[in-house]
Amino acid sequence: MGRIFLISLEGYVYSCKYCNAHLALADDIISRSFHSRHGKAYLFEKVVNVNTGEKEDRMMMTGMHTVVDIYCVGCGSLVGWKYEAASEKSQKYKEGKFILERFMVLGPDGSAYVNNHDAQLLGSDTDDV
Repeated sequence: MGRIFLISLEGYVYSCKYCNAHLALADDIISRSFHSRHGKAYLFEKVVNVNTGEKEDRMMMTGMHTVVDIYCVGCGSLVGWKYEAASEKSQKYKEGKFILERFMVLGPDGSAYVNNHDAQLLGSDTDDV
């Protein structure tokens, strides 16, 4: 295995919560209205410092999609997925776009997302930033 070269982004950056590798710019968020297994997720125009997994068809709330999981190149953590294809015409705008699970990344201010279930376990009423 060779040396890992990470792209460094300038501005308000979302990064891997495990190794702090830069993943995306806040300016590249298309929507904050997505959901994942761990809670909130954001749709991004582009991300960096990720490797992709195998293509697979997944039934999601908005229909069948062909997706690939995306993994941080710094530590290998699963951070989200990329939409390869959408079967519904109304969902075609997602093709080529990326989802980052808010639970798996640090926000631009370095904050970690705590979903409502975790907040209850911690005895807190904290919401995401």
